[in-house]
Amino acid sequence: MSRIIAVDLGASTGRVTLATLDNGGIKLDEIHRFPNDPVSVYNTLYWDVLRILHHIKVGITKAKQAGGFDSIGIDTWGTDFALIDAHGRMVDTPVHYRDACADGWQSLFDRIPSEYLYGITGIQNMQVNTIHKVDYFVQERPWDLERARAYLMMPDLFNYFLTGEMKNEYTVASSSQMLDARARVWSKEVLEKLGVNPAIFKEIVMPGTLCGTLLESIKEETGANAAKVYNVASHDTASAVTAIPRQDFNDYIYISSGTWSLIGAEISEPLINNTARLYNFTNEGGTDGRIRFLKNVMGSFLIQESKKQWEKEGRIFTYEELDRLYDSTPEFGSYIDVDDSLFVHVGNMPKRIAEFCKKTGQRIPETEGEFMRVIYDSLALKYRFVIEKTTECTGREYNSVQIIGGGSKSRTLCQLTASATGLPVFAGPAEATTIGNAVIQWIASGDFKSINEARKIVQDTFPQTEYFPAGNMDKEYNKYLSILSMG
Repeated sequence: MSRIIAVDLGASTGRVTLATLDNGGIKLDEIHRFPNDPVSVYNTLYWDVLRILHHIKVGITKAKQAGGFDSIGIDTWGTDFALIDAHGRMVDTPVHYRDACADGWQSLFDRIPSEYLYGITGIQNMQVNTIHKVDYFVQERPWDLERARAYLMMPDLFNYFLTGEMKNEYTVASSSQMLDARARVWSKEVLEKLGVNPAIFKEIVMPGTLCGTLLESIKEETGANAAKVYNVASHDTASAVTAIPRQDFNDYIYISSGTWSLIGAEISEPLINNTARLYNFTNEGGTDGRIRFLKNVMGSFLIQESKKQWEKEGRIFTYEELDRLYDSTPEFGSYIDVDDSLFVHVGNMPKRIAEFCKKTGQRIPETEGEFMRVIYDSLALKYRFVIEKTTECTGREYNSVQIIGGGSKSRTLCQLTASATGLPVFAGPAEATTIGNAVIQWIASGDFKSINEARKIVQDTFPQTEYFPAGNMDKEYNKYLSILSMG
């Protein structure tokens, strides 16, 4: 029996799970869950990282009380970072990727051409990318960079809080648009052109390397033993992809479905060419030396923000009720580009959806069910668009779609994806990120010999649901393409 802690920090919720490997199966026991709400101060949106640390320590305490554990791994969302000064303290609280500080992001390309940047990093251009926030610090807060002695992305920061060790883990660093995708190290060329001191960037370490052991102060506070802390695949999507319950990675397209939808394929080496650049695909680090060739597409954030807005207005729905509203609403026929800049920031999402429909000359939704129709239909059709472009870039034909993460629990989204793409959809596991986090720790400790061995155990432990195409959505897709062309 091997027991480990997998800490999964998402953009809206944090979870501490005690994972047990026993008799050839994986058991997950979520021992602590907490909200991860950003805090706005003087119009800047921050992550409440010290409160998050508090909850991580609560989870460690509960795991100790539940019988103990052997190691800990932390995965988080990507893009965000903290700067550490000469005294080992944060220069400032990390800024949220949805903060408006990067609204002028495209100005960077006046100094570093996007073609040049893509040729080195292989990362798609997005407003939320780390490089644009770093550029904001270069332009508007240079004194913070002058004080910095270390740059840590979010999982690196929490590992530092637990162990006192400062490293940069590969999978999350690869999402920053500052890593050389082929050499898999920080690009000195990019950093120098950006105007940042390369010395503050730490050694790149791979998933499965030991970070350190718990600090004495953490052990004393939580009652924990001298547990190891591993660098897992610390970008949450990298952990999720690690847990895909399939062995042949040439056979399927994956969708890691949550606040974001990450759509792509696993490949052996970065795919950096003009076609991939024009379609704005990204090459991010994965486990076992693989590359996650994918595209970031908006996900359940649209539904989350709509739900919050309706709650403010006194209309309370569960996510299951919203799915049922979709089912009970007649076909609506209006669509949005889910990646339009209108939908980047937190706020009144139904109002923005209505604005997009009006701008593009479509019917404006009025009821909650009609808004759900617009969101779900648009997501599924955007999935088809990205899958077609993935096929074109990689030259592969894929036989199915594997949906992992929270979105795999949405019967509506999974069925729509099957119908829109014309491919069977395998849904699950919903807790892929936590499972992948645990898998890396078990490979590091020798409990599993390989990713494929671990994936077979995942396949045997966690059931999947299969969805088949129902009907033809070519007419809807052609209309959707005309909406995209307006953007």
